[in-house]
Amino acid sequence: MVAEHYGGNYLILDRFLEVVDMQPHKAFIRFEEETYSYRDADELSSKAARVFLQSGRLRQGDTVALLLGNKPIFLLLWLGLMKMGCSVAFLNHNVRSKSLLHCFSRCGARTLVTDEVLVTNLGRSAEFLEAVEEVLPTLAEQQVHVYVLADRCEISGVETFNDKMRRASSEPVPKDLRSGVTLASAAVYIYTSGTTGLPKAVPISHGKIWAMSLCVSFIGLTSKDVVYASLPLYHSAGFMGCTSAIENGRFVLDHTSVRRLFRDPLRSKGHSCVKSNDRSHRVRLALGNGMRPEVWKEFISRFGEIQIREFYGATEGNFFLLNYSGKVGAVGRNFYLHRRYFPYSLIKYDVDQDEPCRDSAGFCIRAAPGEPGLLVSEISPDAPFSGYERDLQQTEKKKLHNVHKDGDTYFNTGDLLTVDREGFFYFSDRVGDTFRWERLLFYPAAVRFKLTVVLHRWKGENVSTAEVADVLTFLDCIKEATVYGVQVPGQEGRAGMAAITVTGGRFDSVRVFQHVEEFLPTYARPRFIRIQVRKSEISPPQAQASLRGLICSSGTGFRPPWTSPAPSSTPRPGWWRKGSTRTGSRTPSTFWMKKPGVTSL
Repeated sequence: MVAEHYGGNYLILDRFLEVVDMQPHKAFIRFEEETYSYRDADELSSKAARVFLQSGRLRQGDTVALLLGNKPIFLLLWLGLMKMGCSVAFLNHNVRSKSLLHCFSRCGARTLVTDEVLVTNLGRSAEFLEAVEEVLPTLAEQQVHVYVLADRCEISGVETFNDKMRRASSEPVPKDLRSGVTLASAAVYIYTSGTTGLPKAVPISHGKIWAMSLCVSFIGLTSKDVVYASLPLYHSAGFMGCTSAIENGRFVLDHTSVRRLFRDPLRSKGHSCVKSNDRSHRVRLALGNGMRPEVWKEFISRFGEIQIREFYGATEGNFFLLNYSGKVGAVGRNFYLHRRYFPYSLIKYDVDQDEPCRDSAGFCIRAAPGEPGLLVSEISPDAPFSGYERDLQQTEKKKLHNVHKDGDTYFNTGDLLTVDREGFFYFSDRVGDTFRWERLLFYPAAVRFKLTVVLHRWKGENVSTAEVADVLTFLDCIKEATVYGVQVPGQEGRAGMAAITVTGGRFDSVRVFQHVEEFLPTYARPRFIRIQVRKSEISPPQAQASLRGLICSSGTGFRPPWTSPAPSSTPRPGWWRKGSTRTGSRTPSTFWMKKPGVTSL
């Protein structure tokens, strides 16, 4: 059915409305103790759309930004705004202050919808309304209209939404309100680091939403499957789980509804937590990216022969890999569609110079089989690169010209991969000034739900070292800062290290902690502060090589379960991340970032 309509302007919304007609009472979303049928979602999304229509502020082609957690209202608002022909920007609910304003300005929205508070599955709360109130004067100057999902709000300039939605009509929204929307129109904006700098808004067209959804269907999902979406909906992978469910009329189970039944199966304070009933589940398939080979093997050994489908792709990219055969550790495999429609190349990359290696004729040099190379994919009508919204400079930076012949243009993924002789790809590292701070969370199957499919991803975010360095240097006590990622044995991804020079020789640890906590999201906060007693012009790799150990805080009972990496004269390419300055010292002091009063090591 999808193939029949895909040549026209058949949107994922049209598919949703078809499922509403065919299976109105089928469960669509399960959240905590609530279940929403397809008809429920249709009626509630129409009510949400009518709140915006009655305001008179929105029309076809406008953009609305959402600063929300994983709740059904997130998807209901998205569906409602699609019915009006509007696009939706998914703001990362961890960002605050300057970063929040930056992200908001990139999508061109003039309406913002937020929540009062989000309670996460770890019991922590995120004060959304407080974050918005902090930047409200700037939003008011830009004539941005702000809604909060509440019945009452005493903050001037913020309008309530829930009371209006309750009174609104649930009648279908006229189709002519979106008559000008095509597959090429922007459906959503999803933010990505793009491997460098502040987050960038990536326009995702209605056609690309179809492509992403169909990729999930290729792994063998059926309409009887239940999709367990454990990821933030502002991530493309989390959102893809929901759109793919609509494509095949499936049921989406949000992670909060089963959080009490799930536990981290691979570690509990660094120890195994194997249980006798680990294989008593009905999960048959897991889809995601970032699973290390050793974790992959342990997961299968413990939970049984669950089919794991690893994939690789960038939100803004024009290239996608899928490990459809289940080869442990591989992120994908080359097949004929790549060669015919999506030409790619792995080229040699000079990490020190931060640029591809070129031959005497000026063309890029292909990496040998098994050799790490920068993955680039040719930009063409079949594989377009839409770039970043309102950021032409960063868009151009992602393009490589004259790669293998004069006039060709390739998309620079910013990732180093290797490929073996069988055509399997393996992730090696990332280039640019970002690193990934990650925590791995896998969950066994629930006993109350038939979870046949699990969408997983490493719980990671891309961290811009330049952004973190800028925030640190706002403080009077910090003169310069270099931020880079360090690998920590026994831990996933990289932890942030900030090497700083202090003003007047005095470091205010309490003020630094409070400042970092206020202005940076949790994942972007440096885990280590390294004080440079005497400034010298050495690079972050040299700074890391001189680090002998991480001294732990005394009197707290806390000791990180690792030691520092051994110095190496031949570091692996990309093992450090560039910062905004170059600093170093001969006698560093290192701080583990904890609560005020616990940072002295």
